[in-house]
Amino acid sequence: MTIVKQPFTAILLVPDTRMNNNMKKTALITGVTGQDGSFLAEFLIEKGYDVHGTIRRSSVDYRERIAHLEGNENFHLHYADLGDSMSILQVVQKVRPDEIYNLAAQSHVQVSFDSPEFTADVDATGVLRVLEAVRLSGLAGTCRIYQASTSELYGKVEEVPQNENTPFHPYSPYAVAKLYGFWIVKEYREAYNMFCCSGILFNHESERRGETFVTRKITLAAARIAHGKQDKLYLGNLSSLRDWGYAKDYVECMWLILQQDAPQDFVIATGEQHSVREFATLAFRNVGINLRWEGEGLDEKGIDEATGRVLVEVSPDFYRPTDVVNLWGDPTKAKAILGWNPTSTTFEQLVKIMTDADMEKVAVERAGEQVRTNLAEYLEKGIVK
Repeated sequence: MTIVKQPFTAILLVPDTRMNNNMKKTALITGVTGQDGSFLAEFLIEKGYDVHGTIRRSSVDYRERIAHLEGNENFHLHYADLGDSMSILQVVQKVRPDEIYNLAAQSHVQVSFDSPEFTADVDATGVLRVLEAVRLSGLAGTCRIYQASTSELYGKVEEVPQNENTPFHPYSPYAVAKLYGFWIVKEYREAYNMFCCSGILFNHESERRGETFVTRKITLAAARIAHGKQDKLYLGNLSSLRDWGYAKDYVECMWLILQQDAPQDFVIATGEQHSVREFATLAFRNVGINLRWEGEGLDEKGIDEATGRVLVEVSPDFYRPTDVVNLWGDPTKAKAILGWNPTSTTFEQLVKIMTDADMEKVAVERAGEQVRTNLAEYLEKGIVK
């Protein structure tokens, strides 16, 4: 407070707005233990934010990605679940954030076919729970919300490349759930004048990617094969095309979206396209193995040129009931309005970052530990889906 003396000995207390302008911003991240959440938490702490994250109660420790942040005076964790509206409401009312980044989701496309109801509850209704928590807490006019959307909305693509005006054609239970999330954000923006936006993120990977996602599955298998701890890698459609970027670069774009004068949605992508086959070729090359590809479709194989061993095979178990094969983003709007560079990390650099990290990881694994190539065991362990 600034004390201002007036005539007649009256004293008025005038709020010091400069202090308010310089106050530390508070951000709430759902899904803070994930790949994107951990990178975003680091980014926001460096920006001077007070960062709060939600975690789910579990008897298994899954906080490896944020372990180095725990104990930081600007980093705080709260128990909450997108499937539990009361827990979300309580956290929002307690933290009263300036910005919310809703990154939590059931984010695996294949799993959404196995668990469609759970996927809908978290990825669709969960978004509504966050929006309602903000509105019911009286923060609709002050709290900005970022919703993590996905290129899977385009699904059975109707044009290439895809931009903010490309029609949606979701092609999995995951994509359908995410489409509800996209439209409910847009509805609350227009109905309640809330600053809420969606980032339509194309595939973004890193050394922190979950081991059941195809890119990490490839780099981890390449490292294990190079170390003699695995014999073979099974994949699905090698010709699927994706726009792959580096997750650490993408979290900056999430933040930039919430710093604009008006809320709007953005496609976040590199503008480049590569096949699963290309990714695998580069990953194995980075560990010293040159692959030669022979055959087509289910009969295609990746063969070690030096030894003649078959290291990669295609399995029908990894073909989805409806498969998206051609995702390619157009980041023109993000580059023009946000000033964001989508290719600050190249595709080749991304694959090298991931393979180098997995080579280090595998090197310290127990010497006798091996991953068998029996497909039934792979499926049972959930390693390859």
